Amino acid sequence: MSEGTHELPITDARDRLADVVNAAAYGGQSTYLTRRGRRVAVIMPAEAAEAAERWEDAQLNRLADEAVEEMEQSGEAPVSLEQARREFGL
Repeated sequence: MSEGTHELPITDARDRLADVVNAAAYGGQSTYLTRRGRRVAVIMPAEAAEAAERWEDAQLNRLADEAVEEMEQSGEAPVSLEQARREFGL
């Protein structure tokens, strides 16, 4: 499905945006947009971005579950958002 990744200066991407989007949507290609040779953004297939979001959500949920389990085992009480803000001076 994927044609791999490519790099393209933003100035060139402006003129070829429809082609870059079509390459992502229909060809599975990710294109990194560069500015002065540095990658600053990426146009990628929506499926890939959604998969990354699902993975990130799963990891955050796992970490939250582990934190709750650790609190239950140690007997610690949860801290309210307001209390955390006060403690961190926010």
